[in-house]
Amino acid sequence: MTGRRGPAAAIALFLGALAAAGCGLGAGKGLGDVELTVTRDYGTEPVLARAVGGVTESDTVMRVLDRSADISTRYGGGFVQSIGGVEGEERGGASYDWFFYVNGVESTVGAADYALHGGEAIWWDYRDWSAAMRVPAVVGSWPQPFAGGYDGKRHPVAVACMGGGSACAEVRRRLEVAGAAIEPADGPKTGLYLPKSARRRDLAEGAIRVLVGPWVRVRQDPAAAQIEEGPQASGVFADFTRRRRGFELEGLGEDGKLARAFEVGAGLVAATRRYEAPPTWVVTGATLPGVRAAAGLLDTADLRDHYAVATEGGKETPLPLR
Repeated sequence: MTGRRGPAAAIALFLGALAAAGCGLGAGKGLGDVELTVTRDYGTEPVLARAVGGVTESDTVMRVLDRSADISTRYGGGFVQSIGGVEGEERGGASYDWFFYVNGVESTVGAADYALHGGEAIWWDYRDWSAAMRVPAVVGSWPQPFAGGYDGKRHPVAVACMGGGSACAEVRRRLEVAGAAIEPADGPKTGLYLPKSARRRDLAEGAIRVLVGPWVRVRQDPAAAQIEEGPQASGVFADFTRRRRGFELEGLGEDGKLARAFEVGAGLVAATRRYEAPPTWVVTGATLPGVRAAAGLLDTADLRDHYAVATEGGKETPLPLR
């Protein structure tokens, strides 16, 4: 099995097998470039990061990967079995496979069927999926999906200020700089949180939502509330546990179990998705200082190639913890 050769040998094999970008394209209209990233172990081990040019309308996620790396497939070519010799396998009681995201959103179709539109950020990651087979959305492709949408469609962005104070303005500012089309606060679809008794189901319909506020408020949203149900429900390796004086942010390991508790001023940026609705991002913490700290994470330097990120004392902590 590939795992016996060790990560270094597998990565060397992968890098030695890279093909020249632009080969093997079929006929079709030119779409420009896409960004291809390959990592291992929840983004902690980088393997490849490159811009792939010459993408056409006949290209798919699988074709871009195939012409950029040495891969093997199964199930009629629709499922990636290995990249650079690193294969899906059972090891030490855990299951490992390759998963991909386009603009930070897990696809509901296979890589061979995912048509590209140009400008996408494609991220392949090899990970243990024992604790969470499905991770519906991640933050590691920032500024996607805000800048380019997902599934080939641009989506508006609704910032829901749920008691976040000054952090709400900071989040809006960073999203605007990233190129997000933010719903106006005074429009018919404001994205503003309303108490359950006054909530309108059509608010921000079709928008990617960003919930900003302390967890005691954010948890009232059904999508965000999945985080308390564990990684199998939300794909987020974090939890908030109620204590005598409020909530405490906790970081989970790859096995989905508690790895450490964060200090009271810690913050969290994570993404999830409920059913087939657009992704929901949370910028939150147990306290307002934690929410403000989380808002400061909205940039490429802090989020790149991470599934979710906690911040404590000014230090970024990718999740899950290893």
